[in-house]
Amino acid sequence: MTQVAILIGSISDKDVLEPCTKVLEDMGITYRFTVSSAHRTPERTENMIQELEQAGCQVFICAAGMAAHLAGAVAARTIRPVLGVPINASALNGWDALLSTVQMPPGYPVGTLALDKAGAKNAAWQAAQILALNDPDLARRILEARETMAADVAKAGQELESRAGRS
Repeated sequence: MTQVAILIGSISDKDVLEPCTKVLEDMGITYRFTVSSAHRTPERTENMIQELEQAGCQVFICAAGMAAHLAGAVAARTIRPVLGVPINASALNGWDALLSTVQMPPGYPVGTLALDKAGAKNAAWQAAQILALNDPDLARRILEARETMAADVAKAGQELESRAGRS
């Protein structure tokens, strides 16, 4: 079963979305990571959405740069949550992708995350939280990961303070 689908508009977006796959793997979430363009392969995109839904996909993560209509194209064809990650791929420093992803018509929402790798990571975390609504084991793993993050920050703070001559 595929729980999450990660669709990128171009293979050149692969490295930007790699952090998303790492978070999903760490959380034990199954995913499919592939390329499909809203403009160059609209039939592939539509067929893939149907196939993924039949395979149990619960959340779609879509990333694209420039016009960035992939998330919107997916949102138009599913009622499952769609999370958009705008990619900085143009002279407009990602503003075009951000606005294209966030400005959806009512009834076809795309939960829009930050640009690039930070957005990729948070898209995975958001997908995990959505899935955790019906998976107490996953909810526990998310809480444990947050506890580890908090402990890492506290440890880093202590190490910094000790190097600065404070105790």
